[in-house]
Amino acid sequence: MLDQTAMPLLEALRVQAHRAHAPFYTPGHKRGQGIAQPLADLLGTAVFQADLPELPDLDNLFSPEGVIGQAQELAAEAFGADRTWFLANGSTCGLEAAILAVCKSGEKIVLPRNVHRSAIAALVLSGAIPIFVEPDYDPQLGIAHSITPDSVAHTLKQHPDVKAVLVVYPTYYGVCGDIRAIAQVVRQHGIPLLVDEAHGAHFGFHPDLPISALSAGADLVVQSTHKLLGAMTQAAMLHVQGTRVDGDRLSQTLQLVQSTSPSYLLLASLDAARQQMATQGKQLMTQTLALAHQARTQLSQISGLSVLGAESAGLTPGFVALDPTRLTVTTTGLGLTGFAADEILHQQLGVTAELPSFQHLTFIISLGNTASDIEQLINAFNQLSSQHASPSAQLVGRVLKPIEKVDFSSVTRTKNQPLKQSLIPNSQSPISPRQAFFAPTETLAIAHTIGHISAEIVCPYPPGIPVLLPGEEITEGAIAYLQQVMAAGGVITGCADPNLDTLKVVKL
Repeated sequence: MLDQTAMPLLEALRVQAHRAHAPFYTPGHKRGQGIAQPLADLLGTAVFQADLPELPDLDNLFSPEGVIGQAQELAAEAFGADRTWFLANGSTCGLEAAILAVCKSGEKIVLPRNVHRSAIAALVLSGAIPIFVEPDYDPQLGIAHSITPDSVAHTLKQHPDVKAVLVVYPTYYGVCGDIRAIAQVVRQHGIPLLVDEAHGAHFGFHPDLPISALSAGADLVVQSTHKLLGAMTQAAMLHVQGTRVDGDRLSQTLQLVQSTSPSYLLLASLDAARQQMATQGKQLMTQTLALAHQARTQLSQISGLSVLGAESAGLTPGFVALDPTRLTVTTTGLGLTGFAADEILHQQLGVTAELPSFQHLTFIISLGNTASDIEQLINAFNQLSSQHASPSAQLVGRVLKPIEKVDFSSVTRTKNQPLKQSLIPNSQSPISPRQAFFAPTETLAIAHTIGHISAEIVCPYPPGIPVLLPGEEITEGAIAYLQQVMAAGGVITGCADPNLDTLKVVKL
């Protein structure tokens, strides 16, 4: 057992920040002496004194033999891994490195269609061929859940040459699939199970939370430590156990996607977040769960609202457990889209959600929230309900100039596919994401893109789940969904034309 009260990286950074010396190294602000005054006024001076490069006493992220190596060993023990890597480029670089490590160009990987855009970037970088699995979908809630063990088994039977399986666990809404059963299926095929556990870094620290992916048998797990724990934004971890993922290869691929000038402020925050959870994790999660229970109970009693709850687990194979600290509130009973409710809460009532969508608002309750936060959340929804609750209310979005609907009646399509009110297209990519990304392209009016191959990643953000991928056929349903998101006030990212009047497609 290691001493989990220790913070070797943080302590080394503290010493170096206060060491009296003449700095002739980067960064150019020289320990804050050259920082712009408005920024110093905002953040103070201490943070810039600690904004240091890879000095000899601070170790090297790409070849850790000192305090970074010690901090990563402590993290591996705390989170239940054999080996842990610190990430200064977020979970994005962890997922990219993971896929690069297990798949060569032309090799197949199974992944859910509601995967994060960083996994699509990894497909472009690696040249891997995606075998998409449709996640379990709740049409009433308009929420995609997890892929199922049966769907994974069926896909692996159809594609015995697959090199790895990637699963999102939990989803952005806190929904957990049967990760233990999926791990057993994947293990039978002798290939690694990679898990995007960006929203589940806290799972291993309390028995009332869902099982962690590592405990369930995953081979590689990427966690956004900053999302749910006490690390700074962009700080994340990658964990590996067993031998199905080559650690040396992973170290090499991380060097392709990590900065050669990592922020020690981010790395030290990982060390501190690990120490906090290793020594106080259960207590902190007990407090967090109590706040979440209070919020869930009181929100469920407000007229016009419903809250996604654990009682829904088991009703569908892609939903076996729910993270109780994640609140998804359905607002349609108030006659409001999630986007409209979000705008009112944020601008008028002092409450800001994590994720607005058509029907819902999703809130993250973490160790940083307080009882006063929960009180403000409940009060805000009570006010919203008193102002908008009406059984006959017509669903409304933000007050925006409506986007003109595209008339597809004169467009010749290769598939007569009905509109699907979901962000999950039902298709496989005709060409690989990498081929499409590097192919010659042309820009077409939106109405003339149906049946063409997308050359862009187009997705609402958050949650960053692409509706269109490079290499995927553009469908009428996908365009209609994107237009609905924009009309309701959502944000579309990834495309060259932010107004979505045109799209880039692969030139035929």
